[in-house]
Amino acid sequence: MTTLAAEVAEVKGSPSQAAPSPKPPTRPLALVGFAEALAAPEAAWSLVDAGFEVIAFARKGRPAALRHSRCVVCHEVCAPESDLQASLRDLHSLLGSLGAQAGPAPRVLLPLDDMAVWMASRLEVEEAGWHLAGPQGSCAELALNKYLQAEAARAAGFNVPPTALLRSPQELEQFSAGAVFPLILKPAECVPVRAGQVSSCGKWICASRGELERAAAAWGGRVPLLVQAFIAGNGEGIFGLAAPPGVRAWSAHRRLRMMNPQGSGSSACASQAVAEDVKGPAERFIRQCGWQGLFMIELLRDASGKPWFVELNGRTWGSLALARRQGLEYPAWHARLALDAQSPAGLDASPAPGVVCRNLGRELMHLLFVLRGPKSKALSGWPPLGKTLAQVAWLHRGDTFYNWRRSDPRVFFADTGYTLQANLLKRFRF
Repeated sequence: MTTLAAEVAEVKGSPSQAAPSPKPPTRPLALVGFAEALAAPEAAWSLVDAGFEVIAFARKGRPAALRHSRCVVCHEVCAPESDLQASLRDLHSLLGSLGAQAGPAPRVLLPLDDMAVWMASRLEVEEAGWHLAGPQGSCAELALNKYLQAEAARAAGFNVPPTALLRSPQELEQFSAGAVFPLILKPAECVPVRAGQVSSCGKWICASRGELERAAAAWGGRVPLLVQAFIAGNGEGIFGLAAPPGVRAWSAHRRLRMMNPQGSGSSACASQAVAEDVKGPAERFIRQCGWQGLFMIELLRDASGKPWFVELNGRTWGSLALARRQGLEYPAWHARLALDAQSPAGLDASPAPGVVCRNLGRELMHLLFVLRGPKSKALSGWPPLGKTLAQVAWLHRGDTFYNWRRSDPRVFFADTGYTLQANLLKRFRF
């Protein structure tokens, strides 16, 4: 993997490849990306409503619902999965051209997904006159490494499943000799980079040695692997905004349905009060890590009611729409804090329990995943089809939807279509 100094030196010496913004902004400028992130529309609208001029960067040639927005201008950069160095050069050039046109206007870069966090942490954003509304240094490393997160969570007092970090098939073979099933296997790094290229790796739930052997063959030792005891339970999230005086704007939700019951982001979720048994550990976790800005901590609550730490999201999260339906404008607040650490952003937050938010495309995919059935015997509590059909089809009074904005409706329909297309063509297999 190339060093930070080498990456920055290469980026600084590269020619501009991104087109400049057609007009200089008259308001504070926010650059967000990648536009393909699930939370991109809601994050962009949060910034627009707070008075920012919003520009997004998108992977070249990739569909994104945000491209259909009336409120946002999108610029293309090379997809990092195709050419990481070219993508870094393009983003650096875009920062330079937009910054030159912005003049004295305040400008902030808000990464929306893990890949953008990785890239932003490797560019000298401040030197270009930008404020980074995202993790830097050790916080960026924490945000992108699930093993470090598990260790930090344990130190903060969270319940963490037994965890092992494996780097080779030989280590997995040795581990499997004493393995207690079921297990979950997933990449330890959110953005695995090897030899200057972005790698990819799946996630597996294994209920037996046979299932583990098939997962090991598919993994092949490509990237470090996190192996944990698999715990069945209901997904929860706890959210907040970390400022120098401490965490503010606490909120929480629970998953009503996951798009894929085997494990994925939610297709429907509901807001709830912040549980005291997780707020204390969460506050210690954030304080001990020196975190600043928005965050989401994902949890599982098992059948006995015990909460288990899953991971930290150090950037916008998929269910951001639910927060915004409660008036919790985390992206805009984070941008304000990046511009002024003493900003009162988020101090008057007032979450509303019981709000339900649904993603139409993911709800439809949830039905198809339920119809397909589980891929592991560890998934014994598979949702019944009839009950699932009734839950998805019934629209309750007051239900809200991801990525819906009355003045920008094309985004909602594009998001639904792209969600179905991406999963049916790439991920969903009967």
